[in-house]
Amino acid sequence: MTSAAPALDAPAPRPHPVDQVPAPGKLAVLSVQHVLAFYAGAVIVPLLIASGLDLSVQDTIHLINADLFTCGIATLIQSVGFWKVGVRLPIIQGVTTTAVSPIIAIGLAATGGEGGREGLPMIYGSIIVAGLLTFLVAPYFARILRFFPPVVIGTVLTTMGITLLGVSAGDITNYAEGTPATRDILYALGTLGIIVLVQSFFRGFLGTIAVLLGLVIGTAVAVLLGDTSFSGVSAASAIGVTTPFHFGIPAFSLTAILSMVIVMLITMVETTGDVFAAGEIVGKRIRPRNISEAIRADGLSTLLGGVLNSFPYTCFAQNIGLVRLTRVKSRWVVAGAGVIMIVLGVLPKAGAVVAAIPSPVLGGASLALFASVALVGIQTLAKVDLTDNRNSVIVGTGLGLAMLVSFKPEVAGVFPAWAQVFVSSGVTVGALTAIVLNVLFFHLGSQRGAHVTTDAAGRRLGIEEVGAMDRDTFVATFGSLFNGATWPLERAWESRPFADAPALRAAIEDAVLTADRAEQDALVASYPDMATLVTADEAEADAISQDVGSFALENLTDGDVEELRELSARYAEKFSLPFVAFLGRTDSFRQIVEDGVRRLDHSAEQERRVALGEVVEIAGDRFVIMVADANPVGTAWARKFESLQ
Repeated sequence: MTSAAPALDAPAPRPHPVDQVPAPGKLAVLSVQHVLAFYAGAVIVPLLIASGLDLSVQDTIHLINADLFTCGIATLIQSVGFWKVGVRLPIIQGVTTTAVSPIIAIGLAATGGEGGREGLPMIYGSIIVAGLLTFLVAPYFARILRFFPPVVIGTVLTTMGITLLGVSAGDITNYAEGTPATRDILYALGTLGIIVLVQSFFRGFLGTIAVLLGLVIGTAVAVLLGDTSFSGVSAASAIGVTTPFHFGIPAFSLTAILSMVIVMLITMVETTGDVFAAGEIVGKRIRPRNISEAIRADGLSTLLGGVLNSFPYTCFAQNIGLVRLTRVKSRWVVAGAGVIMIVLGVLPKAGAVVAAIPSPVLGGASLALFASVALVGIQTLAKVDLTDNRNSVIVGTGLGLAMLVSFKPEVAGVFPAWAQVFVSSGVTVGALTAIVLNVLFFHLGSQRGAHVTTDAAGRRLGIEEVGAMDRDTFVATFGSLFNGATWPLERAWESRPFADAPALRAAIEDAVLTADRAEQDALVASYPDMATLVTADEAEADAISQDVGSFALENLTDGDVEELRELSARYAEKFSLPFVAFLGRTDSFRQIVEDGVRRLDHSAEQERRVALGEVVEIAGDRFVIMVADANPVGTAWARKFESLQ
């Protein structure tokens, strides 16, 4: 009897790049790089809040150090993690600029418009409650995410950026009455010019620290010209640790809490996007529990911010961009940056250096920062269908009311004292307006309201009436959703009753996606390819495509048409299907072609699924149009819009 040879030990699995720890020297250098990329964005928020509330130099230094100290702790919570808190990705946590305007409004309202440190307890009370609520709702956030579509987020970010520009203007002019000093304007324009030049002509790491370079160079010039000094650095203590509730026991106001909760809701949406972006960069699949872990970390860090004299926290997107640039995916590099921030946070002299930045220089830098926030909002709104008048009403009304409050803050005086914290902030007013109108138009009005579609006589029908239809009437009513195919509607009819419009749409989509292969292929084949669509005359195009996405195919040159014909021919040759695409209202011709070229690289099976998905998207878009036409609010605004054309 022979004994079996001993099995070789299997090599230990190599840890994911996110969990790998670089060599100490490399770790230190990379961590410092993250701190530099983050530093200006981190310290500018307490500086702006201190300026808006007219705090003393000593209080400003304390806020800066408290911010850095808590930033370090928050970054460790997010990147290292514990229990179900922290996403464990290379993500830096910093104070969100979303909170600047509401925080200043809360502080001013608490002091009757006077400002000063007396308003800080109410600010920290609202931050503590908002942080706690964020922590508790994290597992359920996915359920309310649908109430924050791009039209809401874009409106809020645009409003935020525009209203914050008023803070920048105040810093640039030193809140002077009448004509501001020429030198102040030159400082601001010089700082802004440096930031623009660095962003325009430098790539990689230098591009990420454009704001920091603007602050450093602008302050250096002010020192040389005798307009600022670092005398406060020598007077500051060598070491100092922020103590809980340094500015007093927190005070609680319902309206202040509501304002801060709105900030955290927007922050949760931003964090969700940042986590998905980070996961894509480092090659980790993001699951719902990861989003919950990240938002819990935001909530806990914000709660700590309220206790440790800091502000609400979120993921810093610029550092996620730095991970992409450096291709260093280790979360321990970010954790090292967190340790460095904690060290900086206990050095009051570092805070004193930052506090010496002249107001016009700070205003020039914040002008670039807040303009970029508004730009992100505009980019978000560019993805929104603004030809749907419900969306245009949301954006226009939200921005209009926000600007009213921002340009004429005296409006708050007509409201009761308990409501003035709310109406004093243009961001809060704009955000709540967008949220409420979105719910009214898309969750109560058009989707859950009485009207879902219209019959042949133009009578609006509710979901109960749709559910009571016989098969033939149902198919005839919704027959325009597909190009002649009736079987998806016949099978969807069997799913009655429908709870609401989304349930009806889901039944129709499920009927398509669960059909057998032959039926699906025949359905896709019933749609025209792009080449057929662009060469048809207007009447034919209307007959084969009732979708407003065809705007992208207008005013094409002969070269464009030939390019699309060639693409459609190559597509048909490879897949034996027409090149079908759902066209969004903001899609360009070039985007259509680039997407088609990308799809040519798919396998036949993968492209079958993509093409079927495009058909489902087209039907879904037609369904949304049908529901909008049946909705009284949407119809009224649509008619008003058409009358202006």
